[in-house]
Amino acid sequence: MQSRMAHRVPNLLTHLATRSLPFMMAPALSALQNKKKPRNFLQRFRYTTQVTPEGENKTTAESLYELSVDIKKIRRLKPWVLWKEVTYAKETAEILQQMGADRRDITYIFECCPEAILCTPTSISCQRDLWLSVCPNEKHLVELIKRFPETFFTVEHYEKQKGNIRFFKDLGLKNIIISRLLTGAPNIFYNPVEKNKHMIETLQSNYLHLGGSQENMKTWLWKLLSQDPFILLNSPAAVQENLQFLQKNDFTDPEILSLLTRLKGFIFQLNSVTMQNSMLFSKDVFKCSDQELRALIIKCPALLYNSVPVLEERLEVLLKAGISLGQIKDTPAVLELTPEIVQYRIKKLDAIGYDIRRENLENVNGTKKEFEATYGKIQAKGERPIFNPVAPLHIDD
Repeated sequence: MQSRMAHRVPNLLTHLATRSLPFMMAPALSALQNKKKPRNFLQRFRYTTQVTPEGENKTTAESLYELSVDIKKIRRLKPWVLWKEVTYAKETAEILQQMGADRRDITYIFECCPEAILCTPTSISCQRDLWLSVCPNEKHLVELIKRFPETFFTVEHYEKQKGNIRFFKDLGLKNIIISRLLTGAPNIFYNPVEKNKHMIETLQSNYLHLGGSQENMKTWLWKLLSQDPFILLNSPAAVQENLQFLQKNDFTDPEILSLLTRLKGFIFQLNSVTMQNSMLFSKDVFKCSDQELRALIIKCPALLYNSVPVLEERLEVLLKAGISLGQIKDTPAVLELTPEIVQYRIKKLDAIGYDIRRENLENVNGTKKEFEATYGKIQAKGERPIFNPVAPLHIDD
């Protein structure tokens, strides 16, 4: 009897204790009673030590690693490429190698444009053949791919690219010009051929209507496209509207033709309100007649396409440098230069004793190459000794 009571007391105490404790403590006591062995910690987290970054294709990562590609760079810039289930790293590398690219070239291309490995071998081969139709050889093509990898591997526009290349060839553009357009302004090759064709026809008809000759039209068009191919991204309506604005402001056809050429793509970015405000501002600043203003705009189209705040800033820099409004009016093309360029050139000329405030302001103008040539001539002239033909010669005995 006593032994049975001795056995029941602990059970009774446990029962009473369990009832008196909060509900959430009961499972804990039960666990202690069961005395189950704890699960191994490493076993519970066995997956975390083996998984690559979330969603990443391990095969892709290994293929890139074998090609010495900096995978960390790709993970930082374009990690989504590594998450794709299907990639063609080895196949793409093989095609590039067949074209003459070495291992370093391939590594560089993949690091700059990881999405290249998402293109199928067939699409890359077609793109290669298409680009070779305007490139002299595969060596040159590899260099283009290194410089413009994203453009080359944008293969989804292959058919449009193919049609536009054929159109530009029929237009008479040389392969070297087409290849420059292909890399420098790839978006125009993503247009439907009919859109580009319509834009070209608009330019041609306006050129002839404004007095251009049929014989010179092809050369004029080549230069225009070479200078600013992005004009093809605009609508024909934009150029028509702006040309009509110029006609209403009494610009002659030859003057408008000159502006159409010199303005390049700006003619499409303008609107009548901006042009009107800029013209009124320039007329007020230079105190000139309508005829004089048109002459200034022909010399400096920046007076037409730059906004009033931009013109104010450029004038302010010139005036602070001690240059008069009269000098600017005589050489308005200086307003086509940014304030930073003007300040640099004036400072450089000052350093060799050329006072631009008293000398010809034209020497500040031009491209970087033209300015450096002018600067060199002025510097050489200043260093050249003056020869006096009547001065006595000093000859040592």
